[in-house]
Order: sequence, then structure tokens, then C-alpha cells
Amino acid sequence: MSLANRNLVTIDDLSNQEIEAVFSLADEISDSMNQQSSVCQGKIMASLFFEPSTRTRLSFEAAMHRLGGRVISVVEMGNTSLAKGESIADMARVVGSYADIIVIRHPWEGAAKVVADYASVPVINAGDGGHEHPTQTLCDLYTIKKERQTLEGLKIALWGDLKYGRTIHSLAYALARFGATIHFRPGSGLGLPEHVIRKLTTEYGGMLERYNDTKGADREMLFPLDAIYITPSKPHQLVNIPDVSIQIELKKGVDALYVTRLQRERLEPMAEGQELERDYPVVNKKLLKEKQFRQTLVMHPLPRIDELAYEIDADQRSMYFKQAAWGVPIRMALVALLLGAKQVDIPEKEGATFFLKIDYPAYNRDFGVRCKNKKCVSAQQTEKGYIKPGFKIVAHKPLTLRCVYCEHETHPPYIASSKWHQGIVDYKRYYDADSFMLGRIQPENLIIFDSKAIAQAEGFKPGKKALRG
Repeated sequence: MSLANRNLVTIDDLSNQEIEAVFSLADEISDSMNQQSSVCQGKIMASLFFEPSTRTRLSFEAAMHRLGGRVISVVEMGNTSLAKGESIADMARVVGSYADIIVIRHPWEGAAKVVADYASVPVINAGDGGHEHPTQTLCDLYTIKKERQTLEGLKIALWGDLKYGRTIHSLAYALARFGATIHFRPGSGLGLPEHVIRKLTTEYGGMLERYNDTKGADREMLFPLDAIYITPSKPHQLVNIPDVSIQIELKKGVDALYVTRLQRERLEPMAEGQELERDYPVVNKKLLKEKQFRQTLVMHPLPRIDELAYEIDADQRSMYFKQAAWGVPIRMALVALLLGAKQVDIPEKEGATFFLKIDYPAYNRDFGVRCKNKKCVSAQQTEKGYIKPGFKIVAHKPLTLRCVYCEHETHPPYIASSKWHQGIVDYKRYYDADSFMLGRIQPENLIIFDSKAIAQAEGFKPGKKALRG
């Protein structure tokens, strides 16, 4: 199997076996770094960074230079035609004709998908808003693999900003796929988004147990926990008495503690003045003295602020500078594979798989309902000429749509059918989304509305179940 001409927009664009293959090539490259200068000779990488970046941008550019290729770059949106109102889709088409591969970071969630849809060359997502950061996850997994010799069945604690931390989202998905048990410790008001929780529990097969400290547990010794993701491979006794079982689980320690900073640049305006730092978890010498952390790797995607003490930099458990350093061989391997300049064997691997690819029904009408996430690329005025709303119907009770760009979910209140009785306009009716009518309407005829006003503007009148409210 080849990775040539593929895109990496989300971590799920790579199978577990393909991730392992990238790591195998990274190992090979690390052992012969100075012998890679002809691998991508004559190739050009477009480095498009519309958000600040140090490690990701420089490691990608260093990777391409070490492979013998060249780099053309943009580091600010204000220096491009996007500042003049050009669409990302148009930019992707143009840049795709200048370069052989595109690496993009953008503040709009789903922007990397749009570039991948319209560019004619492979596209790598280097972070799209608070959505995902798949290549950072490759660096994180590679670090764990190097130190623990395996990725399967580990216990990992994710700390900090779990709501806006794109590295957290990609890493949680990948860890779940490798059968990890994941402990979540968010800052106050910064828990996992609902759409991330849904993916973990429906597509990765595990269970999410909320932790309720009603038993008077010693929270000085054990870090305050919000929830725990229990892999399908874990014995079910962990779920039987959650408060007690989770404490027992914690006392066994975790393999890695993954810390993230507060993503201030993504906070909602109303949250700016809140004291989110008040309950923000901090990793320092005192914490690491606890016996459950004696063998724990301390990881961080960087940059750090106050959540990771400088005093532990020299601790042999601290991995964050290794994570950054391994970004170069990992990205060298990835770029070489996507350009078809390197090939690796991707063997089939027997054993349990913790990822169920669900073929959710698509909903693609360009009216009636839109993504509610203001940071979604589909919500931007400049993109509406190209981008039409697109969703997956991931649940019916309540009706839940997942945006195909940013993956945020919405629960629209009204539905209708495009096949009304005998085609008579007077029989055009809309209904509450939670009514029995949802089960009666064929998927290909389903119309969904954000409000009564939108339904009525399309010529629909309220049915019996839509008269209330």
C-alpha cells in the first residue's frame, strides 16, 4: 500500500498500520539523516502558516530542506490575497500549481479540508483552529513508542485545555484506536467538546465514565479527574463501581502525562475575563514526587506558559524537547511518503482494532441548516461561493448533525419532506425534529431547518407537531 498523493487532514486519514509505517521510516531516516538530501530533490513544498508557529513550521521546512527539496512560504494572512477577500479554495488551486505539496495552518476549523478538496497536490494539516493537529500527534505517538516500545494498551492522562486544544483532540482519537485508557483532567470550563466525546464513544468503541468525587477521595494525592475513557479491551469491573474503581486505576499510575497550555487565542469573547487559570492543572516537582508518577513520561506540545514548571526540565521523565526534536524525522518521513519519494511496507496486523468507521448518512442541502460554529470555514463569508454546508447525520434522538468541515455538532429543531402529498404546495408541512415524522421521511427526501422562519421562507407550513413553542 502506498501513501503517495494522499492528504493528511485528520489523524484518521492514516490507519494504525500506516502510522507504524511512518515511524519505521522515521527510524531509518534518523539513522542516516545526512544521506537524505536527494530524496525530494526538485520538489517544492508550500508552507502556508496563517497562525503563529515556531516548531511546526520550522520542523516542516527543515524536513523539506534535509530531503533536498525547496520551500516557498507565507507566514501571515495579511501578506496574501486572502486579506483582499480571496477564498481559500481559490488560493488552494493557485498554490497547488506552484508546489508539489502544501502544508497549511489556519485559524478556521476545516480550512485544511477545503485546501485538500481544491488543491491538486497532497495537503498536510498543520493545525486548523481548535479542530485537529495530526502531525503533532504523530510526534507524540512516536515519542511514546520510543520510550515505551509500544503504543497498545497504555494509560495516558490528558491535562489542561481539552476544549480548544487541537493536539488533545487528535491525540485522544489516536490513543483510543491503539486501545489506551485515557484520563481527562481539564481546567475549569475546558472539558472535552461533545463532538469529541461522541466520536470516542461511538467510533472507537469504548466508554466514557464521568468521575464523581462523592466518596471523599484524597484529592491531594491523586490528581482531580473529570472523566476516564475506558478502552473496549479493558475488563468491565472498572465500570462497575466507578468512583472506587477509578481511584484504584489511578493508583497504578499512568504511562504518560500530556500537558497543554490554555489556548487563549481561541477563547470565546465572553470567557476572556473569566479566571480560567484558577483551577488550571500544573505539573511540577511536587506532583511528580507522588508514587503513581514515578515512571510517568511528561509530555507537552509546546509552547508552555505556567502549566509546566521549568524546574522539571532536567528530569529524565520530561519528554517535551525530545517531542520537538523528533518532529523533523517524522515530518521528513511523512513528506517523502506523500510525495511518493519513499515506499514502505505496510503489513496487515492481526489483533483487535479499536476503530469502527461508521458510514453515517450525508446531508448536503445548501439551505435550511448551517454549522453553528463561528470558527468553521463554512461559516466564513469569503468561502460561501465554493463551500456549501455539509453534514453527517450521526444520531436521531435527538437529531444530531456533524459538520463535515469542523466536526462540531448541531441539533436542528425542525424537519420536512421534499416529497409532499401529490406535489400540492398547500400540503408542504414541517414538523418537530423529535416527532415520529423523522422515522417516516426517506433519507433522500429529508429537509432540515434551523428555525420556523427558515422553514416558512421555503414555503412550508407548520404540521400538527410543529405548532407548539
